[in-house]
Amino acid sequence: MLQSRVLVIALILLLSTTVPEVHSKSIFEKDRRDWLVIPDAVASYVYEAVNKVSPKVGQFLADAAQTPAVVSTRNFLIRETTKLSIMAEQLIEKIKNLWYTKVLGY
Repeated sequence: MLQSRVLVIALILLLSTTVPEVHSKSIFEKDRRDWLVIPDAVASYVYEAVNKVSPKVGQFLADAAQTPAVVSTRNFLIRETTKLSIMAEQLIEKIKNLWYTKVLGY
């Protein structure tokens, strides 16, 4: 019974927060290659909501996020998404070049 009340309160607090409260960088910034800002924002929402309800559980979440398995997985994802973003940017440049030279004849 107590767990369900805590869950309901945590969900209410989570839903009452807004995007600007996260203080993270925008994914729409020019030359922004870190696509993990979205999961980081979600994790920040969850942490803030849980920490408001129970600082003890909030500390557990903060400690769990610093475990070697989580840190190494996150670093791997950062490296791979950066590679994919660079490749996507290069592809877009090639498509623009083809468009201007072959289609428009510039």
